Amino acid sequence: MPQASLTTLPPITAPLLAWYRANARPLPWRETQDPYRIWVSEIMLQQTRAAAVIGYYRRFLETFPSVEALADAPEERLMKLWEGLGYYSRARNLQKAARTVVRQFGGRFPAEYGALLSLPGVGEYTAAAVASAAFALPEPAVDGNVLRVVTRLADWGADIADVKTKRAVREALRPAVPDRAEDIRVFNQALMELGAVVCGPNGPPKCPLCPLADMCLARRAGTAELLPVKSAKKPRRTEERTVFLFLQNGKTALRRRPDSGLLAGLWEFPSADGALSAAEAAAQAARWGLTPAEWRRSLTAKHIFTHVEWHMTGYVLEVSGTGPEDFFWADGPALDTLAVPSAFSRFVREARAALSGQGLSDP
Repeated sequence: MPQASLTTLPPITAPLLAWYRANARPLPWRETQDPYRIWVSEIMLQQTRAAAVIGYYRRFLETFPSVEALADAPEERLMKLWEGLGYYSRARNLQKAARTVVRQFGGRFPAEYGALLSLPGVGEYTAAAVASAAFALPEPAVDGNVLRVVTRLADWGADIADVKTKRAVREALRPAVPDRAEDIRVFNQALMELGAVVCGPNGPPKCPLCPLADMCLARRAGTAELLPVKSAKKPRRTEERTVFLFLQNGKTALRRRPDSGLLAGLWEFPSADGALSAAEAAAQAARWGLTPAEWRRSLTAKHIFTHVEWHMTGYVLEVSGTGPEDFFWADGPALDTLAVPSAFSRFVREARAALSGQGLSDP
């Protein structure tokens, strides 16, 4: 069984850094010491795989090459660039933090851990990651990959969902942080890389490839695949929704979601709670002041968020009438500029096909 307390870690620094320099993936945010670029990458990488982030990262920096450009950006443009990455509050906090850097720090990222931690959307991990990679400050950065590596190294069965566990790992890593600036900059990245590609989350660890295998207590005890320990999440709740793709004169209806809550402030196709029948959907359209002229088709879609799963029934129909004041009738070019979250990607495809005259996609 894994041990109950975190003991002093073995001497991991030299073999870890040597392995990283020989094996690290060539990711674009590893080619810079610019705190702005490092910070953008760290926010994007939260809850998102590195391979999925690369394209977004490059497009984002082409559009907003400086913290000032991000601070001044129109929100609609920012959200459109973020479309598909999910967790949209990250983008809003990114801009809030950029404005704080411009107003309070003259456009220069602060080179202190505590000041970085004060920025909107920046927690202990992100502050440490930027502090170390950009400013060579000896701050251990603890993410899921690092937790997995350290709990296996120490054969430690503490719950990694507990903030006390994360802080204990930070303190255990402090003596391992190297002294030289060039080593400090990559130490955290090396631990995260090891956790991402060798001591990974899915399937057994690749111990024969690990530079720390000989000192890993969990490998020795045969408990590596039992670690890390994480308390069970609450099951996701399921919500049934009906989504309407209203078509009229080469346009489709959109509306903004509320300013708070899930997908706050983004654009969506009009929707209603529940899985409505065709008759119920017609009644809902009538309540919005719309008259169905042609029912094109029905379709279904599903989207999984962290805590909720949407099961969507969709109706594609030609209508007459303008609808409520909050309906915006978007043509194809407008649809391409508005931030519609990936939860509605099936409906976006249908709308683009219908508005371009190419017909509708397969069910």
